[in-house]
Amino acid sequence: MSSNNIDAILEVKDLLVYYENAIAINNVSLKCPRGKVTGVFGANSAGKSTLMHTISGLILDMRIKEERRGGERITWYGDVLYNGKNITNMKPSDRAKEGLILSPERRQVFPESSTMENIKIGGYLATREEAKKTMEYVFKLFPELINLKNREAGFLSGGEQQMLAIGRALMAQPKLLLLDEPLLGLAPSIEARLAQAIKTINAETGITVVLSEQYARPVFPIIDYGYVLENGSIVLEGTSEELMDNPDVLGAYFGM
Repeated sequence: MSSNNIDAILEVKDLLVYYENAIAINNVSLKCPRGKVTGVFGANSAGKSTLMHTISGLILDMRIKEERRGGERITWYGDVLYNGKNITNMKPSDRAKEGLILSPERRQVFPESSTMENIKIGGYLATREEAKKTMEYVFKLFPELINLKNREAGFLSGGEQQMLAIGRALMAQPKLLLLDEPLLGLAPSIEARLAQAIKTINAETGITVVLSEQYARPVFPIIDYGYVLENGSIVLEGTSEELMDNPDVLGAYFGM
């Protein structure tokens, strides 16, 4: 895949992010092809979540909160382009209205609200018809949630909460769906189930997916293109096949 010729829904250019004086993202540039699944892989503290927060705009809110409480300074340089438009300083709520939706790390469902209430909360940007159609799709995709509609989300298993988090994100009518470590802390059978669901979403709806993940094994087969982050920098990139054929990747992520 020639990165120069792709139709990129998302492009990150020369991104640098600092927390106080510590560098979290170091001169990262990447392109995410429209209608495809792009993976960002790396160990803990490689910079994956910082990258997701910068793309989604959450980093703007984080900086404001840190300034108010006299915490660490957050600084960034570089550009984030969405559909060719520079959104580097656009509010996260405005990005969401444009179809850029984040499903955050550790799921962050509303624990005291029911499964159904969580799903409905996700549909705040949807028309009534869109919400109805998407809700039907969510329950078709995750039939496990049907019998859990009235259960408080805090009582769901980790896998069920992740299904709910993805379903809630779909309700917001994403054009670009960001999944931050969707398989974190889940059993291998649930990892496989969710990886397949992500591929199904992409294939059936055409929604572009960008996912970050520490454990690459379950998601390598479903990505079209991937980037490997180490200490905030991209050290490798390529198609799924190219990364799988790379001995450094196999050694770092598959123990082979």
